[in-house]
Amino acid sequence: MSLPPESREEAIARLNRSASDLEARTTSQISHEVAGHAAASQAWRILADLIGGVLVGLAIGFGIDHFAGTAPVGIISGILLGFALSVWMAWRTAQRLMAEAKQSGEPPKSVPFDDEDEGA
Repeated sequence: MSLPPESREEAIARLNRSASDLEARTTSQISHEVAGHAAASQAWRILADLIGGVLVGLAIGFGIDHFAGTAPVGIISGILLGFALSVWMAWRTAQRLMAEAKQSGEPPKSVPFDDEDEGA
């Protein structure tokens, strides 16, 4: 089957519509990818705050135990204080991110479910 003949102007208009449709689909896919990467980087930042606080508390507690000779007391208290500090830092980071999202005035962008990961 052959396509019906069309004028040059009709063909150009059809190609322009196809190009704009393709650009709209591509732009929405890119914006979803950017939103996904931003959310992942924020999650990694909060996780690093949690782990880093505990490790710093452990190191300070070990140092106190080593120099003061108070074997388990420094490590235990250092870990507890480091954990408390890391939870506070993660909470503060989450509050800052929520305030920035509220200030921007746009609803949070959700990352769509990726069907390609499913083995059908």
